[in-house]
Amino acid sequence: MTFTVLIPARLASTRLPNKPLADIGGAPMVVRVAQRVMTLTTSQDKVRVVVAADSPAIVSACQNHGIETVLTRTDHPSGSDRLAEACQLLGLADDEIVINVQGDEPLIDPALVGSVARLLTEHKQASMSTAAHAIDNLADFSNPNVVKVVLDANGMALYFSRAPIPHWRDRPETLPTPAPLRHIGIYGYRVGFLRQFPALAQAPLEITEALEQLRALWHGYRIAVHVTAHAPGPGVDTPQDLERVRRLFGA
Repeated sequence: MTFTVLIPARLASTRLPNKPLADIGGAPMVVRVAQRVMTLTTSQDKVRVVVAADSPAIVSACQNHGIETVLTRTDHPSGSDRLAEACQLLGLADDEIVINVQGDEPLIDPALVGSVARLLTEHKQASMSTAAHAIDNLADFSNPNVVKVVLDANGMALYFSRAPIPHWRDRPETLPTPAPLRHIGIYGYRVGFLRQFPALAQAPLEITEALEQLRALWHGYRIAVHVTAHAPGPGVDTPQDLERVRRLFGA
């Protein structure tokens, strides 16, 4: 299996300025993400890892650590637009697979990245892929910041929502059985679809839920979902998150 991992990195961050360059164990965070994903390359799988940066400072930091980068525009309205430009700059063909790994996930499981990529080789009808894991408590199930996903019999997404879905009508104060699924924010794309996606009209459901992936479902595209047994490692959004990850990284 051959695919490209794109790591979008924006220097601007309201809650944590210069977040991609935050030091974790002697290297910038975005470099730590790339290094972690690069361990996926094996004799069977070939993985190209590229940081899609919006700043020369990020490009320089990555180059100092031997990480491939492309410099994208600063005015992209969404992450998918930045990824589409990166695909163009890299000259990727429409039938190639790219995986979007966020630049603030230095503890991401490399095996999860491979599993999300593999879905697109196994499900030819899917234009996108992503991941989820079981929710084991009512607090997360009820939390609108925890995005839920429901699947069909073939492991394709039926819907994503901030609401607690599926709703157990007869036992509303209890977790449904089987366990509901929390969406994990990692995405795989076929390059041809990724080029088209930013030009698709926004879906009313996407606007209501503030979930960009609903645009794909609204327009009839399929999203394959890998269900993992493990919750992902913590990401970095705030200074407190950064300190937590630094402690975990050094453990």
